[in-house]
Amino acid sequence: MRVALAGGGTAGHIEPALSLADALRRIDPTTQIVCLGTERGLETRLVPMRGYELGEIPAVPLPRKLTPQLLTVPGKLANAISAAGDHLDRIEADVLVGFGGYVATPGYLAARRRRIPIVVHEANPLPGLANRLGARLTPHVYTGHPHTEIRNGRYVGIPLREQISTLDRLAIGDKARAHFGLRPELPTLLIFGGSQGAQVVNQAAYDSAEQFRYAGVQVLHVVGPKNAEGPEDRTRDGVPYVVVPYVDRMDLAYAAADVAMCRSGAMTCAELTAVGLPGAFVPLPHGNGEQRLNAEPIVEAGGGLMVSNSDLTPQWISHQLIPLLTDTDRVVAMSEAAGRLGRRDADMELAREVIAIARGDRPTEDVPFGDDDDYADDGRDLR
Repeated sequence: MRVALAGGGTAGHIEPALSLADALRRIDPTTQIVCLGTERGLETRLVPMRGYELGEIPAVPLPRKLTPQLLTVPGKLANAISAAGDHLDRIEADVLVGFGGYVATPGYLAARRRRIPIVVHEANPLPGLANRLGARLTPHVYTGHPHTEIRNGRYVGIPLREQISTLDRLAIGDKARAHFGLRPELPTLLIFGGSQGAQVVNQAAYDSAEQFRYAGVQVLHVVGPKNAEGPEDRTRDGVPYVVVPYVDRMDLAYAAADVAMCRSGAMTCAELTAVGLPGAFVPLPHGNGEQRLNAEPIVEAGGGLMVSNSDLTPQWISHQLIPLLTDTDRVVAMSEAAGRLGRRDADMELAREVIAIARGDRPTEDVPFGDDDDYADDGRDLR
């Protein structure tokens, strides 16, 4: 089987695509896979690092406003569609799976022209422009959030790395803490802000260092590679506060922690619920509010706390977060609540669907482009 994956630009698009690729290879090691991406996105590092071929196509950012840049889009898009089509032809693709982002739109349109089956996966509760287009071209649409409103959407969860989806936090907790220089018996807070860190989260944590120490709460703080040149040990009075620029083994970081304080991107929420780790979520205040929507079901189910960017202060940490960390029974209850929402098998479920679609076991309708009721489900258009 030959599969093209389109999901470049950000880790939120790339990681689910690579997790699906891993699952496809576990089912059939002979599966040929090419990942469509740009020459400057994270995919240039992540895709080869995971052992997959990167098929480069030009990036085509779509302006959100009427600007002169809009006039350049048709020509750039045509070039990108042609480049995507070349990769599909070269491997004789049986199916294209798109995860959104700049490379998905050219991939969808190139596959459509060749009548190659299209599969769409939308991770966020508010679908992006590319996937809203893709959903108009295929009946095979899957979502990572249970409340995503998109044409033909079916909830499967977000494909996760096997390293995360199979993690038993309790079994390796002591080993994980030792790996980071943490003590086995103290309540542990993991702090991270995404691949580049989050300045507001970092500063609030630093400003609360004394409070953590007084409460006997140890901290593993992942500040982002732009915010530290190397690891730093801020331990005082025997209570560890370990600062690192980044963590290659997030499975160990999750296993070491009792609670995480973090942003609430779709991948983060999916991983925390999969491993049953409660989150103190600080949604990114920019964009369309999707990070808040990601965290809301977890908080409502009792698996986490949520605080706005502007309200994340040492006072909030003192009055809300530290009392949680020092209450073992409450942490256990929140862990169980978070775990009940987790989907550990989304990678394999989506892989099985993709294989069935590629083989023709799932009927692919000839979806007319632009029919009147294409977006009756949520009332949005493609603007």
